[in-house]
Amino acid sequence: MRRGVRLAVDVGSVRIGVARCDPGGILATPLETVKSGKGDIDRIVALVAEHEAIEVVVGLPTSLSGREGPAARTARGFATTLADRLPPETVRLHDERLTTVTAESGLRAGGVRGRARRAVVDQAAATVLLQAALDVERLTDRPPGEIVRGNS
Repeated sequence: MRRGVRLAVDVGSVRIGVARCDPGGILATPLETVKSGKGDIDRIVALVAEHEAIEVVVGLPTSLSGREGPAARTARGFATTLADRLPPETVRLHDERLTTVTAESGLRAGGVRGRARRAVVDQAAATVLLQAALDVERLTDRPPGEIVRGNS
């Protein structure tokens, strides 16, 4: 298992959930919700610098059959734009099937309701995504997902 903080982002049309892990890559925790749109990439780049992250895992929303739709194209575009702003091989795409469902379920089970849940569900989904990526790396001894190369 590589050492170093990783961030995960769950890209949505309104909000982007961000999670981080400890330097040992053991446990993912919620970090922040970023408003989608102008300045969102700048904020993620700033979080990478602030947390000295070695990697950013971007959730790739695919259908249960594995097909990629409009949301996956949006995530790929976001990841490519982010990769243009970060060192090579810093950004990876990782399958995020059911992360939001898992996050919603966990928040409901924890008693978080309505508006309060909407405020943190994106962070929770990013946390589920990052924990899954960390677990894959721990099991396979290989970084998760696929490397994203920028356009430049």
